Amino acid sequence: MKKTGIIVGLIVLLGLGGIAGGYYYFVQRPNITVGDDGIIFIQPGDSFETVMTTLISSGYVKNEYTLRKLAELKKYPSAVKTGRYRLVDKMNNNQLINMLRAGRQEPVHLTFNNIRTLEDFAAILSRQLGIDSTEFLQLARNAEYVKKLSFTPENFIGMFIPNTYQVYWHTPVEDFIQRMYKEYRKFWTEERLVKARKADLSPMDILILASIVEEETNIADEYPVIAGVYINRLNKGWKLEACPTLKFAWGDFSIRRVLDKHMEIDSPYNTYKNTGLPPGPVRMPSIRVIDAVLNYQHHDYMFFCAKSDFSGSHYFSRTLREHNRHANEYHRALNIKRIY
Repeated sequence: MKKTGIIVGLIVLLGLGGIAGGYYYFVQRPNITVGDDGIIFIQPGDSFETVMTTLISSGYVKNEYTLRKLAELKKYPSAVKTGRYRLVDKMNNNQLINMLRAGRQEPVHLTFNNIRTLEDFAAILSRQLGIDSTEFLQLARNAEYVKKLSFTPENFIGMFIPNTYQVYWHTPVEDFIQRMYKEYRKFWTEERLVKARKADLSPMDILILASIVEEETNIADEYPVIAGVYINRLNKGWKLEACPTLKFAWGDFSIRRVLDKHMEIDSPYNTYKNTGLPPGPVRMPSIRVIDAVLNYQHHDYMFFCAKSDFSGSHYFSRTLREHNRHANEYHRALNIKRIY
């Protein structure tokens, strides 16, 4: 009897050992090998087979058989979720399947700046986040939709504050817009709102002015000075006469010399014909320029003109006579370079 008990015990131990070995082999054994970038994308409509093909063709999976078996056991084939996922070297099957089944994505660091139009922005969203650019633009141009967020199709671009944001890949368009709206509200702190009120301008007014200023110069020290010129003109009821608004109206940012014919365009963005601010930003202004407008320089300049050395800097003038002298000098320089 004693011998029989020993044999039974050995059989049980061997069985348990086999179970433990099988559990380790299928569940806990490292089965994923990745190099520097272990990112995979699961597109909407992808099946389990598509996911497996992606993993295998990328060379990430050592043992396809064990991964398939555990995936089937954990019912992952019926729970495939769209997303951008980061694989870690030496992951086991259980870790990988749990991550994919739960939809634990690696967020995208969405960075955008130096954007002129919503069409350009839509292309970035499509490329970085997999967002449908057509769907985004349709919502951006839908007056009723953007009105709910207190915007218009013309000024909606001002809602997007250039920065870096963590966003999940293939986020639904409306969810993305709501996220950006929250970031917009967060950006307009009480401190910034107070500065806008002191200038007798709304946040959108500030954004519109900032977009014009940013188109006027790439010299940071001049941002608050140019902002001050435009605010002086607004306060005196003058037309802004801002060349960037004409380029926007014509849809041609490559214009190097604004001519009389450009000033004749019939557009609410023609600040040579219309007083006040245009209906929306002429680009997506950066935070640096927005803050420069909020902290605009108080002075009595009413004019500015690019310097004839094409350095990008400007002359600032109090009188039209002084301004015309600088303008004539600049026009002569344009003629010499045959910029007509």
